[in-house]
Amino acid sequence: MTQSGRAEVYASLPANAQEPPKRLVGFSNVPLGAGKNQTITIEIDPKYLSIFDESRSAWTLLPGNYTIMVAGSSQDLPLKAVVDLN
Repeated sequence: MTQSGRAEVYASLPANAQEPPKRLVGFSNVPLGAGKNQTITIEIDPKYLSIFDESRSAWTLLPGNYTIMVAGSSQDLPLKAVVDLN
């Protein structure tokens, strides 16, 4: 029997972005058999990691540390990695 799971990717932007602690930046529905694992790839559009700079009227990707979190829901995010974008 195949069940469907959901993989969600959240990002925490650098502190100087002054944004909420996490934002949904990608997701995928994953068909899984009972007790099975599957490796998937979820591409993140850089715009989802950006903030809108009103002075430039453009989306800006700030330098700094981004925390990427992955789970089935935002309530429990066991997988985390920090990416330094400088």
